[in-house]
Amino acid sequence: MTVKTIGLDLAKDVFQVHGISANGRVIFNKKVKRAKLLQFFESLPPCVVGMEACGSAHHWGRELRKLGHDVRLMPASYVKPYVKRGKTDAVDAEAICEAVRRPTMRFVELKTEDQQAILTIHRTRDLVVRQRTQVVNMIRSILREFGHVLPTGVEAVLAFAKRHLDGDLPDMPELANGILGTLCHQLMGLNTRVVGYTKMIEQHAMMNADARRLMRIPGIGPITASAIIATIGDAKQFRTGRDLAAWLGLTPLNKSSGGKERLGKITKKGDRYIRKLLIVGMTSRALMGKKHPERVDLWTAKILAGKPFRLATVAMANKAARIVWAMLTKQQDYRQPST
Repeated sequence: MTVKTIGLDLAKDVFQVHGISANGRVIFNKKVKRAKLLQFFESLPPCVVGMEACGSAHHWGRELRKLGHDVRLMPASYVKPYVKRGKTDAVDAEAICEAVRRPTMRFVELKTEDQQAILTIHRTRDLVVRQRTQVVNMIRSILREFGHVLPTGVEAVLAFAKRHLDGDLPDMPELANGILGTLCHQLMGLNTRVVGYTKMIEQHAMMNADARRLMRIPGIGPITASAIIATIGDAKQFRTGRDLAAWLGLTPLNKSSGGKERLGKITKKGDRYIRKLLIVGMTSRALMGKKHPERVDLWTAKILAGKPFRLATVAMANKAARIVWAMLTKQQDYRQPST
């Protein structure tokens, strides 16, 4: 009997594979070691291989596609309803095999090595930015304990760190100033790394035609454009712009029942990093619109005038996601909305 569908539960060293025939009969459900996984799949005829979109899934997906298999990645949350009683690798592999056969299942597009390489820069930069924020907050808290208050913003703390390292020390005990000097030195190093990673992302964004096109949208810079291109890949995997906005968690949560429509807050599902970048970019655009109303389009001015500020920025991010989809799928340049 020939295997037609396989559910592959990924792990660090031992993988679980669940194979069934065309009529759903179980052919095998066994463990395969990492070193022998490709050898195992080489011995099988081309078939559908389902996996959860998790760590190393894109790597194994590319390797299995080279062997002729039809690899399909699924969000782990969409596989969970098919898990039966208990939680074992065998049960998970069976659930993956069942989920990949569903006609309404939504799949994740395989990323290329270049996409993942660019995303490593984004993830590393995001990590260093969070570390810089932690050090900034620590420096502020130490200074506040001794009655010194710095202006808001990272730049003010960076300026203080430079003065401190140059010998301009605040009126504090020598021990506290020593610890503060260590933190200032650490902050300057983290900031240098942030600047370096930012330049790398900007260079990669300028080399990509789609990223350059997206940067013409107000509120979207090279970091956001690069992250969108590297994460989404082919935008045609989404049927409409709303599907992309929903994938980013920018659409309202629907809790309708009994013929009554109830829309709540945004779902906040999907890619948190891109959603954050879009909302931050639209916040900057909204602040500019409040200071210079003559520079914004009519739709943005109407949103800012008729909605609370945070609600307006989320609505702008939603619209920006739909514009991104239209520009990538139709290969068109940005046109400012008239209404």
